[in-house]
Amino acid sequence: MGLVREVATRDPQLAAKALRGLRAYQAAPRSPPVADSAQAARGEAHLRHCAGTGRPIVLVPSIINPPHVLDLDPGTSLAAALGQAGRVALVDWGSLAGRRHLDLSGHVRDLLVPLLSRSLSEPPLLVGYCLGGTLALAAAALTEVAGVATLAAPWHFSAYPADARSGLARLWQQARPVAEQLGALPMEVLQAAFWSLDPERVVAKYASFADLAPDSAGARRFVLLEDWANSGQPLPLPAAHELIEGLFGLDLPGTGKWLDGLPSCNTIHFTAGSDRIVPPATAAPGATIACPAGHVGMVAGRSAPLHLHRPLRQWLAAQPRGG
Repeated sequence: MGLVREVATRDPQLAAKALRGLRAYQAAPRSPPVADSAQAARGEAHLRHCAGTGRPIVLVPSIINPPHVLDLDPGTSLAAALGQAGRVALVDWGSLAGRRHLDLSGHVRDLLVPLLSRSLSEPPLLVGYCLGGTLALAAAALTEVAGVATLAAPWHFSAYPADARSGLARLWQQARPVAEQLGALPMEVLQAAFWSLDPERVVAKYASFADLAPDSAGARRFVLLEDWANSGQPLPLPAAHELIEGLFGLDLPGTGKWLDGLPSCNTIHFTAGSDRIVPPATAAPGATIACPAGHVGMVAGRSAPLHLHRPLRQWLAAQPRGG
């Protein structure tokens, strides 16, 4: 609502239309969630088999939002598309509430690395999205993998615009007393940080939703994606502290001071050309493929099969087995 009020001072008609779209989104029907099945578990984190047979391919999502954006629907599911290249499993981080003691490094060392090293028949290929790509690169430096592909994943955090980093630092200082009382950073704080990167686009997308027929395919996809984006869990306080002060503040990965640095295996980095959440300049060094999409659209948009699925499958198929 604050973003709408801000835009209303410049474009009241757009703001009014966005409010109509927001009300339509809130009233839209939802399908019941599909239950996950665990392939292997360590604590509450587990691997969920998604598709395919053969060499293991592990999808590593961010811990901030639910993992199902990588297996959203049949038409654009990354998990289903990669099933043509191997046996695809998706990391489900489970409930973060029982892991209030773990920082991001702990999620890599204590959860992701054991899942990869003890649960699979051979070193897997990793595909990490957003912060999951950052975690996947760190894990690959600690355990044997056959290769890592990142999708809109930050590594050089100093490449974020200075105003975005300083804005996040201010937001953290404001929210930190409450986060310390709760032992976690509420998702709403991170969401506000994401929205502040491009407020005009946030308002415009709800205004566009107001024009869609409620029972149209476009409306159903909008609701799917918005529900995903709005359903993240509170981030454990140590993880929030390391993310904001260590990664964004000090750029520990980009300066080679985070865990064991970058892995020695083959890597490739897919960036989203119009991404404001993870600008292309923040990607890790190495081979890069640019997708003409935004942060979410690159993995779940209608153009994902052409611009992401096809070249990613080709790269995965070309990697030698065994690291």
